[in-house]
Amino acid sequence: MSARTLTLVALSLLLGLGAAWMANNWLSAKLNASPDDNLQAVVVATVEIPFGQMIEAQQVTVVRMPKGTVPDDAFNAPEAVVGKIATFPMLRGDILRSARVAEHLGGSTLASLIESDKRAISVRVDDVVGVGGFLLPGNRVDVLATRQVNGSNDSESKTILQDLRVLAVDQTASTDKTQPVVVRAVTLEMTPKEAEVLVKAMSEGRLQLALRNPLDDRKKTEAVAATKPAPAAPAVSVTPRPVVRRMEGPSGVIIIRGTEVKVAKAQF
Repeated sequence: MSARTLTLVALSLLLGLGAAWMANNWLSAKLNASPDDNLQAVVVATVEIPFGQMIEAQQVTVVRMPKGTVPDDAFNAPEAVVGKIATFPMLRGDILRSARVAEHLGGSTLASLIESDKRAISVRVDDVVGVGGFLLPGNRVDVLATRQVNGSNDSESKTILQDLRVLAVDQTASTDKTQPVVVRAVTLEMTPKEAEVLVKAMSEGRLQLALRNPLDDRKKTEAVAATKPAPAAPAVSVTPRPVVRRMEGPSGVIIIRGTEVKVAKAQF
């Protein structure tokens, strides 16, 4: 073998080793590359999660999204949300947020849906009181009470409570139904003071529920109007009347009218 052939073989080996080294370094850099700092792990729903249902591991997954599009209260790991109760219905692909779930601290899942400063009260209903069976968990209702007027056969009705959230109908807290269903009881969420008003009205007469439009915020508007201070009456300028005094002097009668002084000579 000639020297020229040996040189070409050695050069080929060197080039091959160099190419292999460069390819190995490039692959290692790709495998060890850190994730894009502009992306964030987010937990989303893989199926529809009804209101009041406990979230299970197979119902969620993790995706990466740009940080600017992720809510501040979003979860970044399935373990942080599995076992919680959905306080709002969620669709497939929805981001799971702490504002839409509640801790399940034991007992029924309904207890986890109640706000910390409120209570749940069940009201017995029929197909009329239950708004023809169209009540679903998550609806808002007003409560009207009818009672007999003292000393007569007449009755009167008045709205005693407004804008109460329906937590459950019968023993169902799911909102996946769209057809009317006749129920026997409706569970409402209210403050302790409102619960006292409701229980008293239940003992005095008959109750009726009125279904509200979810966009109706008239109760809040009326509350703001009731607490708004009345405008102050415009100030009225009053010009004081001058004080008139009469005094007798050696040259006659002195009349003082405000700051004006006159002397009236005496008549003899």
